[in-house]
Amino acid sequence: MLKYDSIQELIEAAESAGKPISEIALDDQAEQMGQDAAMLFRQMDKNFSVMREAIDFGQQEDQRSMSGLTGGEGYRMKQYSVRRAGGLSGMFLTRAMSRALAVAGCNASMGKIVAAPTAGSCGILPGCLVSLYEDREFPREAVVQSMFTAGAFGMVIANKASIAGAQGGCQAECGSAAGMAAAALAEIMGGTPQQCGDACAIALVNQMGLVCDPVAGLVEIPCIKRNVAGVMTAFSSADMALAGIRPHIPVDECIEAMREVGDALPAALKETAIGGLAGTETGKALRKKAFGEEKN
Repeated sequence: MLKYDSIQELIEAAESAGKPISEIALDDQAEQMGQDAAMLFRQMDKNFSVMREAIDFGQQEDQRSMSGLTGGEGYRMKQYSVRRAGGLSGMFLTRAMSRALAVAGCNASMGKIVAAPTAGSCGILPGCLVSLYEDREFPREAVVQSMFTAGAFGMVIANKASIAGAQGGCQAECGSAAGMAAAALAEIMGGTPQQCGDACAIALVNQMGLVCDPVAGLVEIPCIKRNVAGVMTAFSSADMALAGIRPHIPVDECIEAMREVGDALPAALKETAIGGLAGTETGKALRKKAFGEEKN
């Protein structure tokens, strides 16, 4: 839908218009789709509601995945956050972790989620944005508006590299989601378009090389926990960018590097459930637990 070939083009268009990237993205999308911008915003607002519903589902004590291998992670982290007064990371971040785990758990239970940008990375953007809305009381309109920035960045990443684990490893899924979330967070916090780009670049750098090695071929182990890592990467990357810390390598070059790294990964580390954690003795045992003995 968007005509931009690079994030730098998005940044320059926003700076030239004196608007945040989200407004540029929304206006362009409305024009290209021939739809009213207000209607597109309402659709995005519904996506935000689905994210919150997925969190509620995944934070239930009895939540279990279809395979039975995982479940209840969102609930346990939420309880830990209360019981240990935020633990080591603090109340805000542990609650954000719980939300990320909850949405990923909802996905593993075949619940309704928003692929942001994929099902495997579905907990990262909600973990960040819902936390700002519910715990920091940021206006819902601003939070939903920032999702257009996240979406625009995701589309550029998909076009220049990949958002599929089978093509680029988990860096393409959780890495892309962390970059998208970092950009959205930077915008919500009043960052400039350039700082949004810098936040995305820092997040991509910190997730680069992450392999896709799902145990038993399911989007559960280690995928659910990697959503938490993506949330932490997004928050820290946005804060660094807002502090004026530059990524040194421009965001579009980071995306190109991510593509090269993904292309270099062996097939065993790209969602085939052969290498990495999937290839460990425990990983193989969990596969048998989920599916039984394999037949020749």
